[in-house]
Amino acid sequence: MEKEKITVKQDKNMKISELLKEQIQKSKYPVVAVKLNNEYKSLDSYIEESGEIQLVDITEKEGMKIYRRTLTFIMGKAFESLYPEAHVIVDYQLSNAMYCTIENMEITNEMIEKVKQKMQDIINQDLKIERKTMNREEAEEFYQKTNTPKGRLQFDFKENKYIHMYYCEDYYNYIYEIIATHTGIISIFDAKKYSKGFVIRYPSTSQPDILPEFKETKKLLWALEEYETIYRILNVGTVYRLNKAVKENRIKDLILLSEALHEKKISQIADKISNKKGVKMVLIAGPSSSGKTTFAQRLGIQLKLNGLKPVTISVDNYFVEREDTPRNENGDYDFECIEAIDTELFNKHLVALLNGEEVEMPEFNFHKGTKEYKGKKIKLEKDEILVIEGIHCLNDKLTEKISQDQKYKIYISALTVLNMDSFNRISTTDTRLIRRIVRDNQFRGYTAKDTISTWNNVNKGEEKYIFPFQEEADSIFNTSLIYELGALKNEAMPLLEQIKNDEREYAEARRLIKKLRYFEPIPKELVPSNSLLKEFLGGGDF
Repeated sequence: MEKEKITVKQDKNMKISELLKEQIQKSKYPVVAVKLNNEYKSLDSYIEESGEIQLVDITEKEGMKIYRRTLTFIMGKAFESLYPEAHVIVDYQLSNAMYCTIENMEITNEMIEKVKQKMQDIINQDLKIERKTMNREEAEEFYQKTNTPKGRLQFDFKENKYIHMYYCEDYYNYIYEIIATHTGIISIFDAKKYSKGFVIRYPSTSQPDILPEFKETKKLLWALEEYETIYRILNVGTVYRLNKAVKENRIKDLILLSEALHEKKISQIADKISNKKGVKMVLIAGPSSSGKTTFAQRLGIQLKLNGLKPVTISVDNYFVEREDTPRNENGDYDFECIEAIDTELFNKHLVALLNGEEVEMPEFNFHKGTKEYKGKKIKLEKDEILVIEGIHCLNDKLTEKISQDQKYKIYISALTVLNMDSFNRISTTDTRLIRRIVRDNQFRGYTAKDTISTWNNVNKGEEKYIFPFQEEADSIFNTSLIYELGALKNEAMPLLEQIKNDEREYAEARRLIKKLRYFEPIPKELVPSNSLLKEFLGGGDF
């Protein structure tokens, strides 16, 4: 539910936290920031313009991100106090947790328990977190004196006239986006050793006052670690390193290596399918803008090399009749839930095909809300294999009449392994959103505003119907490309800049623009024609 809007008058001497002190104190959940004229602002910001202001608490997506970043900052302070030599890296998001590693030290249960206790101590003290600003001359002196990598990215970006750091007592760090103004804002968290690193756990927006159960995602973590290891060998783990490759004219080699990695992984998956006895069906699922269409086509080529001919079936042709479509809590048709699929008919057709029978395939008429039969018949030959792509493909309910040994499940997503720097990761969701903004404009005529306005609902569907089943996959394929945000930048930036500050989507647009501006642009002409990225940029082979 949208928060109440409060009209404010410009007052450059008044902090937002002072003006809205009463409203912040009365809020049921911790307020971590505000939106002033549809742009996110820290509570310590001054009211530099008149307009409308809304509180941002931790029941909102951006509010929980601020909570998470603040928690990461506190973790950094705890480590510097206890283990100042530790080079901590914030790697990925796993379930409701951030997975972190230490590059130069062995991680033990005792170490993480001490860090957790120190974090709680910092939180209990409710220490002030201040954002301090330096001009470039002051920043140059600061970096010469401290010899720190913290925030170097913003200093190396010559267009930045000012450099920012967050300070808490004598600890400082660069956090790319807004964090809270006090450590006491953190009410619930946990830290524990996990795999080769440790996790920092936090609540969800839907239940901000409890810590959810930590669900292991071993396959997902393995896929992420595999890609990160490769890119570290190539010395491209951060935006700084990627930009360096562009400036030194090494980007073409990096693009070819990234694409070769994709081809190698697709080939390995095709080999696994071919070597698994009895498999007659490949099921592909993944969140929006993962590149499922191109992946399926490229996998098909590799399967042909192994002597298997792919036959594609679209789950979208098996929706139930419109009058039978379930409705959500708002009374709208819920096309995302599995009950919106005619699973009985779908399974009946699959069983018939696997038994060598001929089946007349339906074609769903979305305008009329009904299945139509236009004489399209298929029969599966011995050297043919079904390839099915859809939101519910990892959920066994979709193919409940088919035995497990006949199915091979693949989960794909753009699992970003590139970081801004050691403490500032690039969200996988942000990468997919930027992909979708470019694709929706290119092929569907949608504006960036249109895409952003529906993105939260898209995410809710993914969290409900895709992510819970990702560990069921036989293979996980990471569709991210280390160079892609540089290649998408020139297409995405003008679209985002069209969103005006009186539009609700402006806050998200500004956040993405600020991120993209740090990337050196990469000409889209350098992207190979068979690249998965061409699904979004256009002009590809598929």
